[in-house]
Amino acid sequence: MAMQQEWVNKDYYGDLGVSSTASAADIKKAYRKLARENHPDNNPDNKAAEEKFKRVAEAYDVIGDEAKRKEYDELKSMVNSGGGFGRFGGAGGSGFPGGFRSTSTQDFDLGDIFGSAAPGGQAGDSGFSDIFGGIFNRGGAAGRNARPSRGADVETEITLSFREAVQGTTIPLELTGDAPCTTCHGSGSLSGKTTTCPHCSGSGFLRENSGAFGMARPCPYCGATGEIIEDPCPTCSGTGTVRRARSITVRIPAGVIDGQKVRLAGQGEAGPNGTPAGDLFVSVHVEPDTVFTRSGDDLEVTIPVSFGELALGGTVTVPTLDNPVKVKVPANTPDGRTLRVKGRGVPRRSGTAGDLLVTVQVVVPSSLDAAATSALRAYAQAEKDSGFDPRADWAGLS
Repeated sequence: MAMQQEWVNKDYYGDLGVSSTASAADIKKAYRKLARENHPDNNPDNKAAEEKFKRVAEAYDVIGDEAKRKEYDELKSMVNSGGGFGRFGGAGGSGFPGGFRSTSTQDFDLGDIFGSAAPGGQAGDSGFSDIFGGIFNRGGAAGRNARPSRGADVETEITLSFREAVQGTTIPLELTGDAPCTTCHGSGSLSGKTTTCPHCSGSGFLRENSGAFGMARPCPYCGATGEIIEDPCPTCSGTGTVRRARSITVRIPAGVIDGQKVRLAGQGEAGPNGTPAGDLFVSVHVEPDTVFTRSGDDLEVTIPVSFGELALGGTVTVPTLDNPVKVKVPANTPDGRTLRVKGRGVPRRSGTAGDLLVTVQVVVPSSLDAAATSALRAYAQAEKDSGFDPRADWAGLS
């Protein structure tokens, strides 16, 4: 519930710069662009960019997930229409749709708000209960929504080398948590059968009347599942899960950045009594490389060259993520110039790749033999005789 309460004051669509009707592809595209622009590696000591990066990541974690986005949209729609949580734990209003504030029980029907009472004390369907059912995992309808919807999400961290992150890799992970019981195959029952709880008639909740208000509490007899296991599995005590270590292989896609989370659907903890497993979120940490740095989808490398190679031009061999490439250096290239090699940068999911940005940097020899010294002196004199002055018109000098 706490997470959804935080959503009330958040504008996740605004944080990503997209409309509330944006497609999943547009949301992902906006996230990737903003994450690259505001990543701490590209904005050192920039607190504003760091905060923006965090907001973008939080926004994508919610509206980039289909189920969470639906809950978020329902919640925002309810709040914007004037409703609130009131005493139910959230923002605004009286706790009823439209900010209803009447104190007279004759002015409204609680059954219209929470769902009309059905035979057997079950709650009927209503728009309001459907919203709260989705947000708080408690359906207004009987039975089918009272059962826990899935297993817990799991978070873990990995550290990759720079090249593994750029090129993608497959790594093994060891996880310890709830896994399906092998004795009952996750059902919690030796026979695999369950019966409807007679106490709550399968709703998972017991209704209690207190004056004008009807309250509901989780059924203690079935654990709010709406079903009773008559022959519980002795291995898992009827839960359908046991705690054990397991090994999985995780595919990390090419191009992940430091701090990014990779979501693996269904790889979290097993759900109770055969419900779906949660998700696994892998936080990626990337080690720096001794040769390359990264700017978005482009790779950057600085290559040492001689003065002669810049003045006369030539061809130099430059490393890439796989095989080295030959790069032509034009004559009279200034020190520090960056040359672009198309398509040799970070791979993209589209099948294309960024570019390789090669910066040339002159290296001065630490010592010269007699022949080299003599030749260099002759060149320096010829350079002077030609009228070349590297400091001409610089800082008022002539």
